[in-house]
Amino acid sequence: MKSRRWGRSSGTRDTLLRAAREVFLAKGYAEATVADIVEASGISVGSLYHHFGGKPGLFLALWEQFVRGQEERTSKAARAADGAAERFLAGARAYLEGSWEHREVARLFLENDGPAEFVTLRRQRGRDWIGGNKRLLGLADTRESHVLVVLLTTMMGEAGREVAACESGEDARLTIDEVIRLVRRLLPTSGGVSEPSP
Repeated sequence: MKSRRWGRSSGTRDTLLRAAREVFLAKGYAEATVADIVEASGISVGSLYHHFGGKPGLFLALWEQFVRGQEERTSKAARAADGAAERFLAGARAYLEGSWEHREVARLFLENDGPAEFVTLRRQRGRDWIGGNKRLLGLADTRESHVLVVLLTTMMGEAGREVAACESGEDARLTIDEVIRLVRRLLPTSGGVSEPSP
C-alpha cells in the first residue's frame, strides 16, 4: 500500500513539474500563476502546495532538476577522459551540449526571472562548481589557481548562456567548438596540472 501511495505522489510531482515547465516557458516566472499551473496539470491547488509549497518551490525544483542533469552529464564525460585537462574539457563540452539540448529550460533559468531566493541558490551552486572544477583539474591550493578556476567556471557559465541562445544547431556547434578551443588555451600545460590523488 505504501509503495502505491509513493508512486502516486511521485506521479503527481512529475505532472506538476511538467505543467510548471510549460507554463514558465510560455509566460515567464513573473507572469505565471499558480492557477495557470493547476489548470495545465489538472492537479489540485492543495497538491501543488503540499508537494512544492507554491510557485517558487516549483521553479526551484525545475532548476535543481536541470542542474542535476548537467552535473551528471559533465561528470560522466569527465570520467571517460584521461588527464586532468582533458577531463575538464570533456566535462565542459558535455555541459555546453546540455545547454543546447535543453536550451528552452536553460534560457528560462538564465533570464533572471525567478523567485527572490533563486539568486542566492544560483550563487551557491556557482561556488560548488568552482570547488568541483578545482578538484577536477587537480590544481595546487594557490591564489593563482583559485583565480584561474573562477575565470574558467565563469566563462563556462556565460558560454552556456551563449549556446542556449543560439539560433541553430550549427551555430551551437561552432560556438561550443570555439569555447573549447579558448578554454584549452587557458588550461595549464600538463606540467602545471598535478593529477588529483585517488
